[in-house]
Amino acid sequence: MAELGMNIGFLLGLGAVVFAFLSSAIKILREYERGVVFTLGRYSGTSGPGLIILIPIVQQMVKVDLRIVAEDVPSQDVISQDNVSVRVNAVLYYRIVDPQRAINQVSDFREATSQLAQTTLRSVLGKHDLDEMLSQRDKLNADIQEILDSQTEAWGIKVSNVEIKHVDLDQSMIRAIARQAEAERERRAKVIAAEGEQQAAAKLAEAAEILATQEGAMQLRYLGTLADIGQKGTNTIVFPMAGDLIANLTAPRSGGQS
Repeated sequence: MAELGMNIGFLLGLGAVVFAFLSSAIKILREYERGVVFTLGRYSGTSGPGLIILIPIVQQMVKVDLRIVAEDVPSQDVISQDNVSVRVNAVLYYRIVDPQRAINQVSDFREATSQLAQTTLRSVLGKHDLDEMLSQRDKLNADIQEILDSQTEAWGIKVSNVEIKHVDLDQSMIRAIARQAEAERERRAKVIAAEGEQQAAAKLAEAAEILATQEGAMQLRYLGTLADIGQKGTNTIVFPMAGDLIANLTAPRSGGQS
């Protein structure tokens, strides 16, 4: 019995050793994962996806996810070029294209990318006016994405997109912008009204020239005006009078004429 118990204990111990060996030697990586393999501390290659066999103790592997990561950039206090204080936050989309550099070139690529995104967001937006922040987001997104992509290339990271989500203003600044927008609308209304008056005056002058060159045109215009007045049910009666007759009646009389 004692010998049988020793044999069972030995087999259990051997099974545990074999299980631990296989667990440390056999790795399975998913389609979107890669393994950066180190042999005796030195980089020896990138493996995956699928079944990976490692030499226990001698080799270690670091898993890297190749899927796109959506990183929320915390709100940043930004002073615009026209000295307006705003709070801006954004979202950053990136993925790893070179697992070896992402592990070997930077200690924590996620933290490094997040910190770089925050400083770049403040730097780029600080070079623009508030109006540009509100109206030219696509251009600002492209500028930030280009800068981040060029700087993270050495880390094996590809920044695919940057989106500014919110530009938060102080309430006093919101009221000032509202007053500015109202004044702008009033200015446009006055300009449009003045342009309308200018166009109407030009058309009236053109019509007057045409009427002056055609004999009898003014009389026809008088008759048309009378027809319009008659349709409105008014009691006003208008008698057209030729301009030369008015001139004769108002001309001063010479001496000796009655």
